[in-house]
Amino acid sequence: MHRFTIRDLTLAALLAAVYAVLTVALPIPQYSGVQLRVAEAMTVLPFLFPAATPGLFVGCIIANLFSPYPLDILCGSLATLLACLLTQRMPNRWLAALPPVVCNAVIVGAEIAWFETGFGPGFLPAYAFNAFTVGLGELIACFLLGELLLAVLPKAPVLRPYMQQSRLVHM
Repeated sequence: MHRFTIRDLTLAALLAAVYAVLTVALPIPQYSGVQLRVAEAMTVLPFLFPAATPGLFVGCIIANLFSPYPLDILCGSLATLLACLLTQRMPNRWLAALPPVVCNAVIVGAEIAWFETGFGPGFLPAYAFNAFTVGLGELIACFLLGELLLAVLPKAPVLRPYMQQSRLVHM
């Protein structure tokens, strides 16, 4: 079991702040069915940094306070938490981006569809559209930007003490 240190707390706080600022401040769609959250690229970081999970969860809660969907504070943040927990368990870096894509497509897609249509006859078409578009945005953020992070960050000597050492062997 990993002991949570002051170093881990500092990293988690830094990631929470960066996630929230990237989501709230960037002038691109962040809170709709068609969205590209650049900050979601960071959801691959739990693969290397166990302390990233609580930081990204808190950052997502803060960012979702600005969402027009009140359920986003709960559902969107829990989707990010679940994605981070699953990412920690991925066997290699190429699969690390898969949980954020799937979790957000399924959970956030359903949340937006419900907000737009309720559980009436329009729910399934709205869900299919929103799951696809949210998933596509996640795919771009996580597989393009996230994989870039996973390739570059292990090469920074200053970050090595924060990383899960067993992951560095397989990089």
